Amino acid sequence: MNQIELRALAKINLGLDVLGKRENGYHDVRMVMQSVYLYDEVKIEKSETPGIAVETNLKFLPVGKGNIAYKAAQMLKEEFQIESGIKIMLNKHIPVAAGLAGGSSNAAAVMFGLNRMFHLGLSRKELMERGVKLGADVPYCIMRGTVLAEGIGEELSELPPMPKCTVLIAKPPVSVSTKTVYEALDAKKILKHPDIDGIIRGLENGNLEQTAAAMGNVLEEVTVPMHPVIDKIKQEMKKAGALNAMMSGSGPTVFGLFTSKADAREAQRQIREKSLARQVYVTSIHSVRRNQNVD
Repeated sequence: MNQIELRALAKINLGLDVLGKRENGYHDVRMVMQSVYLYDEVKIEKSETPGIAVETNLKFLPVGKGNIAYKAAQMLKEEFQIESGIKIMLNKHIPVAAGLAGGSSNAAAVMFGLNRMFHLGLSRKELMERGVKLGADVPYCIMRGTVLAEGIGEELSELPPMPKCTVLIAKPPVSVSTKTVYEALDAKKILKHPDIDGIIRGLENGNLEQTAAAMGNVLEEVTVPMHPVIDKIKQEMKKAGALNAMMSGSGPTVFGLFTSKADAREAQRQIREKSLARQVYVTSIHSVRRNQNVD
């Protein structure tokens, strides 16, 4: 195998709670993660040129050691003494720095792809153990599907699959610093924690309405006041018929869950027409067949 093409899926947080801060600066979290069919295309080729080369369709992204996909390739290349050169091409569609784990998903795809191309023999669990060294979201992006994440985000438990629905994703034209968001959260007392157990009960019952009603993201308390456009997008989605709408991760991206694709399309039109966001995508839930090792 001289090349492989993969889809690196985005994730949304159906629920995100922060339980405390560790002495090392990391936060203890409890999150329900869900992969969706919004993806970057990742192509990996063996190259006669030594080393690692990364190309991307977004000129502002780093392509050297500052790129997490590069770091993923470098880690496996060094551990398994891979002598062949590696060329990675990232065709990015997932909005960048948007709370959708696009970079982490790229890294996960590179690890998965190199494992297959060079017959490294790593199981999914072994890939995930290596992935956490790159970032807390990378193990989830290897696992995908509907998952409870605890610890700093690396303790993952499979949940019943999310009921099928249409997902609308809108990324407003503002930048959010995850570090700044968490610092602002640390500076205040959390008065209301999201109902993570309620989300899990909804999933266990296979009830989309129950799951959506329990959704919550504690980081909205600090990110929304910084960027009111987030709440405007949420309200636009709900007005068009979303069961619920919420910010993903530390933001600024908002997603809404719809039973009707036509309603989601109308919300997409309104959000664009009102210039709340230009990056607005209608997509769907991604489910995973479990008990499969990566070979």
